[in-house]
Amino acid sequence: MRPHRVKLVSSLLSLAFLGACSVPDHPVQRPRHTRAVLHPAVLRPVVIGRTAWHADESSVRKGLVYDHSVKAVFVHHTDNPNDYDCKKDVPAMLLALEQQHIAMGWDDLGYNFVVDRCGGIYEGRSGSAVRDVRGAHTEGFNTDTIGIAALGNFGAGRKVPRAMLKAIAQIAAWKLDPSVDPLGKVRLVSSNDGSRYPKGTAATLNVISGHRDVYETTCPGQALYDALPWIRKTVAALRQKATYAG
Repeated sequence: MRPHRVKLVSSLLSLAFLGACSVPDHPVQRPRHTRAVLHPAVLRPVVIGRTAWHADESSVRKGLVYDHSVKAVFVHHTDNPNDYDCKKDVPAMLLALEQQHIAMGWDDLGYNFVVDRCGGIYEGRSGSAVRDVRGAHTEGFNTDTIGIAALGNFGAGRKVPRAMLKAIAQIAAWKLDPSVDPLGKVRLVSSNDGSRYPKGTAATLNVISGHRDVYETTCPGQALYDALPWIRKTVAALRQKATYAG
């Protein structure tokens, strides 16, 4: 990847992204060590590793935080233009996002996973493909959750590619704790006053929610938000299929 191309993409993203989706807790809480064990209900989908998008590992803050399990999923969009080439443009776009997040003090790319419009699934925050790693994606609600970002802008009137929706559902079905109902509700406690819920306040949310449900934002865009019921049903179907197959 040519340096000048990365800088160009980064500059194009910077203004739009500052008001977009990913907002961590400040500071990032680093609790006592907890053992995290992954019990997938469905097979892991194909996840494109960080080396494919040339993640800047030298700038990543060391010391990952692991959660007990994944109780909920927050869906985001990155607010990028939607006309990118999945093979040629995505690596530079992800690297630019990582660089911005690190510059903001968020340790690494904030999202656990990013999906492109062609259905490609990328590992975002380091370690997310193998452990329940805490990200920096939803202020006040990063604990025991994952953030999945759709690469693009999916405001009202935009079309969300079916391949992208399927990819989001595949990640959620795989990462959510088997005891969690993807069609159900979850009780989470806010850890930050910056969210819609003051610190210490309990929120009852959909297991698969949009960023806007807990933060003052339009993220993940109206079109993608309207697709969340379809994603929930698809996740439930994938889990049911895995149960029968087992």
